[in-house]
Amino acid sequence: MTILDELAAHARQRVAAARKERSADLIKQQALAMLKGCFAFEKALKAPGLSFICECKKASPSKGIISPDFPYLAIAEEYEAAGADCISVLTEPKWFLGKDDYLRKIASAVRIPCLRKDFTVDESMIYEAKILGASAVLLICSILTEEEIRRFIGICDRLGLSALVEAHEEAEVRMALRAGARIIGVNNRNLKDFSVDTENSRRLRELVPADVLFVSESGVKTAEDAAKLREIGADAVLIGETLMRAADKKAKLAELRGE
Repeated sequence: MTILDELAAHARQRVAAARKERSADLIKQQALAMLKGCFAFEKALKAPGLSFICECKKASPSKGIISPDFPYLAIAEEYEAAGADCISVLTEPKWFLGKDDYLRKIASAVRIPCLRKDFTVDESMIYEAKILGASAVLLICSILTEEEIRRFIGICDRLGLSALVEAHEEAEVRMALRAGARIIGVNNRNLKDFSVDTENSRRLRELVPADVLFVSESGVKTAEDAAKLREIGADAVLIGETLMRAADKKAKLAELRGE
């Protein structure tokens, strides 16, 4: 099994365990009873220029623990003060050491949209994301079928959430488009072997129509990296480790913007 297979399998185990504590129907009812969202995540990415999705994560499978203390609220508030357009919050507990509570508290503390960064394998995770305060969820083509992506986007639409549909290769981009994705994220990191190639976004950009938002994920470390993605017409970049390791996140984000 690749690490991605393990992440997906563990996500299914998490869902099964969680449903013993609280039924899927109860979660669905609670989410549907909430005020419908306004698709704030995709609205933020439609703003002129290159948008920045800044990530809060304590650890990763490839780098281990990135932030031992992990003052997640302070980090999120610093991102917002620095001008981040959105915040990505890891809730995957085993490899990324994430928690649902991180998302709940961050979404309550900031005014910008939050993405639940997790390995969505069941519709109940989308309803959970709504309850936790997320404005968007991640759907990964490598671990879902085309029909599942289509169905999950439909659930997001009903809740007023955005779906960031992640692809790594041409076949996955085409699958995401057929499923009705309005936001496609191209992951420059291959989650099967962790190699990073920012040229992946350049290669796949031309496959994505102008009316579909294009997000480049992983591997953006410098202002030059960001500028190259701006040149190919990326609508946004998702930046994790580079910002998480920066002592002054406001200064680093300004640098990445070329300011």
